[in-house]
Order: sequence, then structure tokens, then C-alpha cells
Amino acid sequence: MKRFLSILLILMVFFCSCQSDKSKPNIILIMADDMGYECLSSNGSISYNTPNLDHLASNGIRFSKCISQPLCTPSRVKIMTGLYNYRNYDYFGHLNTDQYTFGNLMQDAGYATCIVGKWQLNGAYHKDNILDWNDNTKPNSFGFDEYCLWQLTKSGSEGGRYAAPLIEQNGELIKGKMDDYGPDLFVNYIMEYMERKKDSPFFIYYPMVLVHDPFVPTPDSKDWEQVDLRKKNDTTYFKDMVSYADIIVGSIRDKLKALNIEDNTIIIFTGDNGTHPTIYSKMANSIVQGAKGNTIDTGTHVPLIVSWPQAIKKGFVYNELIEFSDFFPTLADIVGKETPSDGKSFYPLLKGTGYKARNTAFVHYDPQWGKRVNQYRNQFVRTLGYKLYQDGKFFNLDKDPLEKHPIHPDSLTGEEKKTKQFLMDELKKHPKWESIK
Repeated sequence: MKRFLSILLILMVFFCSCQSDKSKPNIILIMADDMGYECLSSNGSISYNTPNLDHLASNGIRFSKCISQPLCTPSRVKIMTGLYNYRNYDYFGHLNTDQYTFGNLMQDAGYATCIVGKWQLNGAYHKDNILDWNDNTKPNSFGFDEYCLWQLTKSGSEGGRYAAPLIEQNGELIKGKMDDYGPDLFVNYIMEYMERKKDSPFFIYYPMVLVHDPFVPTPDSKDWEQVDLRKKNDTTYFKDMVSYADIIVGSIRDKLKALNIEDNTIIIFTGDNGTHPTIYSKMANSIVQGAKGNTIDTGTHVPLIVSWPQAIKKGFVYNELIEFSDFFPTLADIVGKETPSDGKSFYPLLKGTGYKARNTAFVHYDPQWGKRVNQYRNQFVRTLGYKLYQDGKFFNLDKDPLEKHPIHPDSLTGEEKKTKQFLMDELKKHPKWESIK
């Protein structure tokens, strides 16, 4: 009898564990490369058509004020660790192996984990200072069971991301064939991974290679059939690239539906920084020039959409601030882990349980990459309508979105004086850029 009861108890524990695992939401975090807020038609763009992302937005949460870092590596380090760059950003194209990422977090929470797309975090740009730059197990160290990546230990000069790509997949080097298109190979890996992991909770981090330059034809472009044009860099193709990124998101959603796991899967879509400066996009009442690398609003204002059919029954727009340090604690909140970060979890927004909006967003920006972008190194803290830099420049973002005219101290209204003082106090919470160096 005792033996029977023991077996029954084991079976009950196992059954409850399985039920608990199945109740955990799958999570797919997609981050487009160099896609600013103005690239989605759901955000008001009339230059591009993004029906799949628009569908997610209309049925989920569309965030109108998500603030990233102005450049790729600073954003990737911040979103993956939940920490401000002054704590752990040491070199462009590098994430130090002593860091705890959301891959580690999700793995520790019992999730199957996978990263697919653009890596560029091994430190290959600084081989003299980073001795393990060619370690192809780094993604595993950061908590990902599997990977399929571009720019892991091979540089972009050794093989591109688009036509005939050079990809490293779980320790194997894969040279794409002439008609292979990198984004297709990545999304195919994701769909095959979901097929394998559909019966257990999974976390997929998909830092897209689209829509970063070079601006080249996609398989849906008329010029794709001309092989000699597949590497032609022309901003004319940017529209096609945005469309292809949207189609990929649609393919992922279709696969989730086919596997009958869409309802309890959270899809998060964002961009790592603003659009490339050579791209001009039409909005209803303006033309927006991309400002990647720059700290003005069009360098840091990125799309953010969250879809979770099981929890978000009616779509809505959230018009308060979100910053890139918030993703890590949100994931920690979803899986019930308490892990230190600089961010604020927006999980209550997804659950509809009440959420107190953040008053400010903070950016510490030292790109450590190239003269053109290094000139913008600074710190700023902002509210929805005002921005204060460490160097003292204070802007009204509603009246001066391109930050051409700092508000002179003598012309401040009484309310603006209070706002500026509030932002000055917020900046004092962080070490100054000069003191960090």
C-alpha cells in the first residue's frame, strides 16, 4: 500500500509539473535591425505597408513611446541584461561573458531557449583586447540552448546576411547557396524549432538582420531574378525590406496557429534603434529622416508591439514611456523570477492588473564606434514632452522634435522650470559620462 501511495504521489507531482509547464506562455522576442517608429503603417506611416504587424498591434498593445539606445550594440546589451550601458557596455560589438542575460533567465526558469539572427557580440572588432572573440559557444554561455546566427565568429566582410549568407548554426558553419536568402533561413529555423518544442514552454530571441543596410533586393523584389543586382545597395529597396520583415512576422504567427499554440504565446516586436539616416519616410503630416546613431528622438524612438491572445482580449494603444531596460524585468516577472535590473516591468500592462507609468526614460550613450556616431555621446533623461542632456541642453520635444533650439534658461515658463529641475534631479541618480571614463 505504501509503495502504491508513493507511486501515486510521484505521478501527481509529475502531472502537476506538466500542467504548470503547459500553462507558462511561450515568448518570442523579435527585434528588427535599424527600424524606427515611422516604419510601421500602424504607427501612421504611409511609405510602408505592414499588415501582419498591424494585425498584432490592433489585437494587442501598441506602444507609442518606446525608447531604445541610438545604436545596435548599446541597445542589444541593454535589452538583454536590463542594465544601463554605463554598467556593462565595454566595447562596440561585444557582450562580456560575465553578464547574466534574459537567455540565462529564461533557461533558469525551465524554458527551452533559442537565438536566431544577428549576433555581433563576440568582440571581433577588438581582437587584441578580447581574447575569446572566436568562441562559438558564447550564445550557449548566455543561456541559449540553440543558435542560428550571422556574425558570431565570422565578420560581415567574410559573408553577408542577405543573398548567399554565411551563418553559424550550433557550432557548424553554413555557407548559403546562390539562391538562399538569409532571413528565410533564419525564419525556417525558428519554425522548425517551434515544431520541436511546441509541447514545452520556449523562449525565442530573434534579432532580425532586416532592415539594416546594405539596402538590397529581397526575393519578392523584381530585381531578385537578376543575380548581379542582389548586392546592389540602393535605398529604393528599403520598402521591400520592410515588407519582407512584416511577411516574416506573419509566417511566424501562421506557424503558431498551425501548431495550435498561438493563444498562449507572447510575441514582442521592437526595433533596436532609429532608421538609417539615408532613409526618408512619409507620415501623414511630415517626412521623417532616420537618425540611427543620433540621440534625437528619431534615433531612439522605436516600434513596440506586444501580442498575447490569451491575456490581451482587446487591443489598445499605450502612450506612456517604455525604455529598453524594461524588457528584462518584464520577462523575469512573467516567469516569476526576481532578478535585479535598472528597468521597470510592464507585465501588469499585459495582464491588465494595473500599472503605474514611468515618469522618465534614461539613456547613457557612449557608442565607442566611429567618429560620426561618437560625436553624440551624452546622457539624457526625458519625460513625454521634455528632454534634458547631461551637458545642460533642455528641449521641448513637442515644439522642437529635431532638437535644433535648446530652451534658453531665461525663457523658461514656471512649469518648465519645475520640469527641468525634476530632470536634473533624475540625472543626478546616475554617474556622469566623464566620471565613468
